[in-house]
Amino acid sequence: MSLIRSWVDSANRADTDFPLNNLPYGVFDDGQGARMGVAIGDFVLDLGRVDHGLDPVLLADPAWNDVMAAGPSVWAGLRARLTELLSDEGHRPAVGPHLLPLASVRMLMPFRVTEYTDFYAGKNHAVNVGTMFRGAENALPPNWLSIPIGYNGRASSVVVSGTDVVRPWGQVKAPDEAQPRFAPSARFDLELEMGAIIGQPSDGMVSVAEADQMIFGYVLLNDWSARDIQAWEYQPLGPFQAKATATTISPWIVTRAALEPFRVSTPERERPLLPYLREPGPMLYDIALEVGLAPEGKPETVIARTNYDQMYYSAAQQLAHHTTSGCAMRVGDLLGSGTISGPTKDSRGSLLELSWGGKEPLTLATGESRSFLEDGDRLILRGAAQGDGYRIGFGECAGVLRPARRLPDWAQE
Repeated sequence: MSLIRSWVDSANRADTDFPLNNLPYGVFDDGQGARMGVAIGDFVLDLGRVDHGLDPVLLADPAWNDVMAAGPSVWAGLRARLTELLSDEGHRPAVGPHLLPLASVRMLMPFRVTEYTDFYAGKNHAVNVGTMFRGAENALPPNWLSIPIGYNGRASSVVVSGTDVVRPWGQVKAPDEAQPRFAPSARFDLELEMGAIIGQPSDGMVSVAEADQMIFGYVLLNDWSARDIQAWEYQPLGPFQAKATATTISPWIVTRAALEPFRVSTPERERPLLPYLREPGPMLYDIALEVGLAPEGKPETVIARTNYDQMYYSAAQQLAHHTTSGCAMRVGDLLGSGTISGPTKDSRGSLLELSWGGKEPLTLATGESRSFLEDGDRLILRGAAQGDGYRIGFGECAGVLRPARRLPDWAQE
């Protein structure tokens, strides 16, 4: 597919994240309240004020949950109508006045997160982490090649890009310490992920093909992680407080329809999957990803570049597996992919891997080094699928790490 031209000139630039081929959905505030919008070039179209064939009731609630619940036929109809409104010059007089510069609005959470599940589905990441902690011969757990491993996280932890993240306190214990202590996390980290947003509910087990059709769209996702807290708490039930500080998502939902031309297959299986996890066709996407780190007041360094096609399990497989217990999936559920790392050092999606557990600090363009995040650091995730003369981008998924809050008197010794 090639570029679909729009009468919005900035949408036709090859470097924009938001051509007419994309039409990602978000929620914004221009000082007059939260409203639903669609990004086009350098602008956001205020959907609450465009009445040309759009459903004002469906678009009234400043969150995309009602649209998701309305189902795939409504999704397709809305996308088709928006494409018509923004491609046909005849609609410019009526639609143009409702375009607002993106630089003039504040982006809000695009949907209400019902539940949040985070997976551990990138093989390169799993091998790297396993090698660090268990040795190369035991890097992957015995079940990893057969099952998408995940844990149920906190929906309340999910915040939109631009929200500050505060360094957490928690129990930590170094190998040479006799007892744990309560301290701010000293090994705070990022995880480069994609998030899949569930747009249709389930009632019982669904197939991988059905799961794929239930996904409304995707966002970039930073699963902030306190590695030292995690190391002490994770046995025997896995991550808990180490993952509950914050989960940052990009503000624009890039729909599955926009990503359709970029489908790619998951890798060849090293162990046959059980029938319920087998895919009917390509279920991943060719989306180039990068991580930028900017110390406070200083330039950014791109510290990693990788691709979503590195995942071992697709979001559809993760969702299908999630339903096998009878667990009902709901509109607004969010599934984190797990850290997306490539095969080379510069494609690792976390500082834990990039610094190899702190043993090989990373040097930034400023000359500073990082093993883990320092207060004031700004993390920026970016991603885009490259088409013929256009790109399907996600915008930035960014957050600044702020110092730990003062410990209350009653929590001190």
